[in-house]
Amino acid sequence: MALSVHPPLFLRYRCTPSAPSFLTNTFSSLLTLTISKRQRFEPKRTRSATPIFFLQSTHKTTSCNTSNYMRQDSCLIFPPLPPTKPLAIIQFFGGAFIGAIPEVTYSYLIELLAKQGFLIVSVPYDVTFDHSLAASEVHRRFNSCLDNLMSFGLPYAGLKASDLEGLPLYSIGHSNGALLQVLVGSYFSHRLPKANAIISFNNRPASEAVPYFEQFGPLVHQATPIIDESPIYTLAASATGDALNVILDVAGALTVGSDPNAIVSLNKFVDQLPAVLNQVSQGISEFRPTPSENREFIKQSYNVPHTLLVKFSDDGIDESDLLESILRPRVDAICGKLENVILSGNHITPCTQDIKWQVGESYTPVDAFAQGLKSWSLNDVRTLAKSIGDWLKCIS
Repeated sequence: MALSVHPPLFLRYRCTPSAPSFLTNTFSSLLTLTISKRQRFEPKRTRSATPIFFLQSTHKTTSCNTSNYMRQDSCLIFPPLPPTKPLAIIQFFGGAFIGAIPEVTYSYLIELLAKQGFLIVSVPYDVTFDHSLAASEVHRRFNSCLDNLMSFGLPYAGLKASDLEGLPLYSIGHSNGALLQVLVGSYFSHRLPKANAIISFNNRPASEAVPYFEQFGPLVHQATPIIDESPIYTLAASATGDALNVILDVAGALTVGSDPNAIVSLNKFVDQLPAVLNQVSQGISEFRPTPSENREFIKQSYNVPHTLLVKFSDDGIDESDLLESILRPRVDAICGKLENVILSGNHITPCTQDIKWQVGESYTPVDAFAQGLKSWSLNDVRTLAKSIGDWLKCIS
């Protein structure tokens, strides 16, 4: 049975006229899905002789040809397809929230990169208004994962530590992940990637990055004292299976059973929302550092020698052009190389999935339209993966 979410009464009466109705619905939905008292989704634990920091998922899904990946702590490792010695190691940072479940939201793009011979390490992160903290955290998590790979190899993929020694390190980031990628390349000098492929860079202030942020903050603050007493807590606690289905549907997955190990990521995904709401209720009104502070620091400290800026033809929030103007003098100063490319697509093209369209007994115009739209979208993400892959191979 699907979970029906309706705005609680206190939200219906407390919303100001300036707050749009969809904001109320969105907020109440978030509350339902993120109640801290909810029942946990925990995968069953089994004994294994495999090192404790690895969990494997080899379940085949309808959203991509294979989802064969390994989990090491919070990172997800996708080996080359078919299994072979990798050409390079790629660290991957997805967008805000959706980057927490890359095995669902970026599975097709990652699969295309893996088929080109790359080993991809996706680093999920918690959404926060403190971008410096997030950048430090993804850098630490990735290097912890890399240390284990260099010590133990990747047994499930038949890769020994010696197979990974000396491989070039590259980085791919999308949207907010692209911002973190650039900040990592500016904050640190240890184990920086040889090249950054920066997709749909976005460094906008909170008032622009989060629609209706100014109305949303006071709304959360106003609602906080009442939330603990709300019957919505009980609703969420008793409907956790349905809530999980809602999240999976939004993310593009089909069923809870499509990948049992993905529940680990879904827990992390859901757990982010209360923390973000709490920051908003405390009156946080801007990212730290501010966008202007980020730009100044990047201008002075960016240290990645090769950079590709990827912009889509229909992306209204992309700031690649602004980033290029900031990076160009710095890249020249470190004798690096900065390139850019404009591809067909939009801001969510990297999240496009190869979902199978089920045709009914008769082939209708709707089927034709859906399949044509799918083919067009898949062509965009394939072009994206090939463009980045070819560029990285030229650097090697």
